[in-house]
Amino acid sequence: MRYGNTPFLVAEYFLFLADNERRPLSPMQILKLVYIAHGWMLGLHNRPLVNEPIEAWQYGPVIRSLYQRYKKYGSRPVDDGPAQRPSGFEDDERRTMEQVWSGYGQWSAVSLSALTHETGSPWDITVKESGMGSVIPNDLIEDHYRRLAHNR
Repeated sequence: MRYGNTPFLVAEYFLFLADNERRPLSPMQILKLVYIAHGWMLGLHNRPLVNEPIEAWQYGPVIRSLYQRYKKYGSRPVDDGPAQRPSGFEDDERRTMEQVWSGYGQWSAVSLSALTHETGSPWDITVKESGMGSVIPNDLIEDHYRRLAHNR
């Protein structure tokens, strides 16, 4: 069994979906969509979507390598998405990403950021317990999204 995908592959999936709808995505939107999809994957399927740690930064949860890749865009839309739908995902991973896109893909970067650091969120708990820049534990993310799923 695999333990998640590279965050780049997941980001490319969202960029592909966005491009299909001619909807621009900023780096912050990509960072938050990847995190949210990772959370739903943990909460619904008990396994990670990405294979790198999520850190609690000032503007919410961040995967450092993904931030490094897209930071050159600033707040401008990322324009180097894949020409074809990225493959290699299991069915439940693909369904989870598509559901996240359907539910959150139209949200602004600011709205996504606000959502990911609401009071009681994994980001909020991690910052309060371990400080800014700490890794947000997957079990904390999983518990949060499992509770969201049960409250739907």
